Amino acid sequence: MAIRILSVDDEQDMEMLILQLFRKQIRDKKYEFVFANNGIEALERLEESDDIALILSDINMPGMDGLTFLSKVNERQNPLLKSIMVSAYGDMDNIRTAMNRGAFDFVTKPVNFEDLEITISKTVEHIEMLTSLEKGREQLIAIQNDLSVAKEIQMSMLPKTVPANIGKAGVDLHAFIHPAKVVGGDLYDYFMMDSEHLFFMIGDVSDKGVPAALFMAISKAIFKSQFSNRNGDSITEKVKIVNEFLSEDNSSYMFVTAFVCILNVKTGVVEYVDAGHEPPVIIRANGETELVKKEGGMALCFDPTFEFESHTLTLNPGDKFVLYTDGVTDANNLAGARYGLHYLQDFFTTGEGSTKETAKEMNEATLESLIDFIGPATQFDDITMLSLRYLPG
Repeated sequence: MAIRILSVDDEQDMEMLILQLFRKQIRDKKYEFVFANNGIEALERLEESDDIALILSDINMPGMDGLTFLSKVNERQNPLLKSIMVSAYGDMDNIRTAMNRGAFDFVTKPVNFEDLEITISKTVEHIEMLTSLEKGREQLIAIQNDLSVAKEIQMSMLPKTVPANIGKAGVDLHAFIHPAKVVGGDLYDYFMMDSEHLFFMIGDVSDKGVPAALFMAISKAIFKSQFSNRNGDSITEKVKIVNEFLSEDNSSYMFVTAFVCILNVKTGVVEYVDAGHEPPVIIRANGETELVKKEGGMALCFDPTFEFESHTLTLNPGDKFVLYTDGVTDANNLAGARYGLHYLQDFFTTGEGSTKETAKEMNEATLESLIDFIGPATQFDDITMLSLRYLPG
């Protein structure tokens, strides 16, 4: 599309000279010229055409001089509209004033048309660069708006408050996600399957950003669908169905690690499936900590035929159980040090985490510890935790 240029000059032959000089660019639809004899007419042309990108204006004109016209142009606050001012050779006071008022460049009379052509070409290149940057900025804003909406949708899929029936069943529970980007691939869920069994899980999609967020949403939905369905299938059968579903048409080759649990709130027995996830931490009522022993288990989406195994552990009254993603243990600081599993276990054994009673306090203290540890370094992975205390009535 042609660049529209407004030429403002009271000399009648200026229009003819410009049309002659730029005839090739006009014929090739690179430039299109609009003409005015003074500043008043030029303002009218600007009102008539909102796509004028460049102004070539004389300074000394009757009616409204070029400096006054330039001030009026500035009032439009259009950063993409550039002005080249024309004045008599040696008229440095007016040229300096024009530049101070925002003129992009100037040429002197008598006009050297080769210099004018170069000046206009240089200004057009600058306008095109600014236009490209503005389009990029608008696209970035649109993407950021889309990501904000995506974050709201993603977060709305995760439980925000703990249902009252979980507390009445004798479980104090809290979970959170602290994403590294606007959206991420970590997930968690929890709900009472019936009056005696609490389902809870945590997961981590292999990728980051929008692709991981989409896969996270699918994973969360299929887990919810399977474990809220009281069809009598075992925990391993349900995890296998989830694995088969997620493995189907997985052209992106993503995978999901997960730790899936069912707590019998009457007995404290936790039946779990470890699908290649980080080992949870158990904080016993006496303050001792232990890691859940890794006993095999493949991440979801690698093999749709994989036969998962379940294991059990027992929580005693007052015990705490902490699930987390590798964004916790893999967190690095500027020195390259890793937060690590031993640091996390020590945090709950002898550190500040050992003094926290509620699940929420435990999570908040751990996140604060991680943020302090990371410091000015960049958080490169999502930080997600699900903690609970077993408090049977």
